[in-house]
Amino acid sequence: MLPGQFKRWRKQMGLSQKDAADALGLKRRVLQYYEKGERDGKKVQIPRSISLACYALSQGVEDFDGVTAKKNVALEKAAAKEMAITIANVD
Repeated sequence: MLPGQFKRWRKQMGLSQKDAADALGLKRRVLQYYEKGERDGKKVQIPRSISLACYALSQGVEDFDGVTAKKNVALEKAAAKEMAITIANVD
């Protein structure tokens, strides 16, 4: 996941930086580094685990115990609505 894609994901999900950081288990400052793609002039890579967590959240998955996914229905509906808007704007 690239920095621009990461930031676009957060905005499409309707999350503030603080809310996205909390949902991903990150500090807000780390999330800002990921969105910018650098820290103190050095390139920062977004870990695959964060990319996968972004996908899970966009699918409404709030938690996972290794067998069962706990879904956040409100978040899932909001993500579906945002994706529909994005698709409509592309056409």
